[in-house]
Amino acid sequence: MTDTIAALASGRPPAAIAVIRVSGPQAMAAVAALVGALPPPRRMSLRQLRDPASGQLLDSALVVAFPGPLSASGEDLCELHLHGGPAVVSGVLVALTAQTGVRLAEPGEFTRRAFASGRMDLAQVEGLADLVAAETASQRDQALALAGGALTRLAETWRERCLAVLAEAEAALDFGEEEADVAERLDEAARHQLIAMADELAGVLADASRAARIRDGLTIAVTGAPNVGKSSLVNTLAMRDVAIVTPIPGTTRDALEVALDLGGVAVVLIDTAGLRETDDPVEAEGIARARARAGAADLVIMVVTPEAVPSPAPDGLLIVNKIDLSAPVDMPEGALAVSALHGTGIAELRQWLVAWASAAVRPGEPALLAHARHRAAFADAEAALRDAAQATEPVLRAEALRSAAHAFGRIAGRVGVDDVLDRIFSRFCIGK
Repeated sequence: MTDTIAALASGRPPAAIAVIRVSGPQAMAAVAALVGALPPPRRMSLRQLRDPASGQLLDSALVVAFPGPLSASGEDLCELHLHGGPAVVSGVLVALTAQTGVRLAEPGEFTRRAFASGRMDLAQVEGLADLVAAETASQRDQALALAGGALTRLAETWRERCLAVLAEAEAALDFGEEEADVAERLDEAARHQLIAMADELAGVLADASRAARIRDGLTIAVTGAPNVGKSSLVNTLAMRDVAIVTPIPGTTRDALEVALDLGGVAVVLIDTAGLRETDDPVEAEGIARARARAGAADLVIMVVTPEAVPSPAPDGLLIVNKIDLSAPVDMPEGALAVSALHGTGIAELRQWLVAWASAAVRPGEPALLAHARHRAAFADAEAALRDAAQATEPVLRAEALRSAAHAFGRIAGRVGVDDVLDRIFSRFCIGK
């Protein structure tokens, strides 16, 4: 028999309210042992919670019962909405797990049971994990679409298209020699259809990097010579002191990362070592890392002082800092003048960065292939469709189409995902 599991599903105490979830075959009986008669299904009622062993009052709480299979986990499930003190939560969990067949849940176990019972597919599970971790509006919107089944529906549409062509390919096998011309026309039509499908899928994959940037965050590398105010600028944009600022050149020797929310888009701002020639091996390594991070960043901000404005401006965004000390001469087009120390021009810089981030991720457009697993499945499907288009034998074409349909089935977790389940569910907290 499956164990009944219990766990705190809300934030860590102390808090105003704490929610404890209980799921499994003994969930109703375990909660009834503390509260007496359970309220009617899906109706929240106030009950006193008492320790079944001692009769001691533990709390007064709101209790709601969700009979399976129409519950979040697909099993009988109860929720207890308690006062959020550590002693209250601990006492109720101890009283629940003291009962036979009831234990504390493992990380992600409630969601894993929902997946096992068919209440959620694997892509929805990943979306739920992303939703819990979302820090910006764009990450939230992307995670809600994934958790709501948008990617599953897309993959299922593609899978049905593959199966439809497969049915035609298998039907062609039934034509006799006297109908060879009919089979040849069907073969040519299927070839054109498969090439069009593969090209369309390639377009979906080409947009996958945008989905990954929404989920993981855009990267902005702040570069420049020593003492031009890179760390001061990073601190000003972060609105807190995260980088050490001194007049000594070479203070920053390794890349320092700061998470920002730019108009609802997640961004990682990277403060790098000052670029110069040096005999110090530690600083030289920091400079090498700075150049590497700049090469991989979505945007490079080059910070200079008014007396060292380059012409023409480098790629990326040129920031002329320290304009409180001297006015820049011959500002290149597109450059911005600021004073990180006094805040001059920072509002305009922030507006520029918000507009750039929004254009980079286009948050109003769907971007679903945020996970490497999803991108791999779609890439495998594209390759299989191209194999099917090039196949000269109907049997080989049918086998390639089955491979494509199989790849789309991996998205929802229908096939071939046993090796990734533990990794996915380990991302969840105990109460999920």
